[in-house]
Amino acid sequence: MANSNLTNAKRAKNDEFYTQFGDIQKEIEAHLEYNPNVFRGKVVYCNCDDPFESNFFRYFVLNFNKLGLKQLITTSYKPSPVANTQLELFGDVNAPTESKGRPKATANKFIINKVHDMDGDGEFNLKDVAKQLKANKHNEWTPLKGDGDFRSDECITLLKQSDIVVTNPPFSLFRKYAMQLFDYSKQFVIIGNMNAITYKEIFPLIKANRLWLGATGNGSDMVFAVPNGAEIAESDRQKAARLGYIGDYTRLGNSCWFTNLDHGRRHKPLPLMREADVIKFSAKKPFKKYDNYNAIDVPFVKNIPSDYDGVMGVPVSFLDKYNPAQFEILGTSDNGLIDDKFKKTPGLTRKFVDDYYKAGGTGAYQEGNPTAGYYEGNVAKMAYKRIFIRHKKK
Repeated sequence: MANSNLTNAKRAKNDEFYTQFGDIQKEIEAHLEYNPNVFRGKVVYCNCDDPFESNFFRYFVLNFNKLGLKQLITTSYKPSPVANTQLELFGDVNAPTESKGRPKATANKFIINKVHDMDGDGEFNLKDVAKQLKANKHNEWTPLKGDGDFRSDECITLLKQSDIVVTNPPFSLFRKYAMQLFDYSKQFVIIGNMNAITYKEIFPLIKANRLWLGATGNGSDMVFAVPNGAEIAESDRQKAARLGYIGDYTRLGNSCWFTNLDHGRRHKPLPLMREADVIKFSAKKPFKKYDNYNAIDVPFVKNIPSDYDGVMGVPVSFLDKYNPAQFEILGTSDNGLIDDKFKKTPGLTRKFVDDYYKAGGTGAYQEGNPTAGYYEGNVAKMAYKRIFIRHKKK
């Protein structure tokens, strides 16, 4: 049991990334720019967020009135290595206990219904929130009965009461977390790993325009605070330091926002050149055609030709520029998620896969994967992860 607990504690440390206030502010304000009333009258739920540490809690409680929130709910997770370690955030406010004689709770629930200037200094800040919580006026700070897992019955009850979920869930549980939001028909703005785009559970939602990338920072360097003792690659620690974050910080270059709230970037057309101009001025060579798909390979988003009517395989980063009025998403090369009508003969697909491994290709075989490849001479080569798209017909 002891070894199991140590393993769980280590896993928790390496799966907790605390989002910077500025990144949250930029993303939420981009949504507000498109729809100033998107949060008005809504219940926002930040689960997976220790209120003592979470910048999601800070942002929404400090902007509670500006956003016009009806209610803010946040819950913490009991095994979190930082749970109840930052009590100075609320001054001398003591953590609640479940009942007399029982140990101090480490998984808590905050419910904010009203915020205002408590000390009369003309400014609303976290000290005012602390005073309100201490006086238990309009707001609630109580322990959870369980560990605060987002899949627990009490957290699901809170989820049902909410309108919009905004948080940074554990990356290792992203699939389950995202699917729960859809199971309960929730709107959300959450952070995940860009590789999640091609998950077999996630990609069909993107293809169906039920899920898309957020408005800011997708695929760029995002800096996260991590618990003391978490494993950080030295290169990531140094990159975070160069960006101005010294200490227990790391940077993730492939993190992104996922949402089903509309925003303005989704409606900006991607400027493109004609195929002949791309070849002449940028690519310097014709596009390769896949030998097992009826599509061309376009390695760079900027090189998507404006006048090509067929199917194109483009990088995953395309989704940050995706305008559903301009393009149709057909599939992805990962997990074989592409309509069979775009594949060439099944025998050729199977032969290409065999030839790919004979040439030293790696990766576990799945039916239809690896795909999106071409021959160079007699050597079968696979393109990196691709999204298959084509222009919308006008």
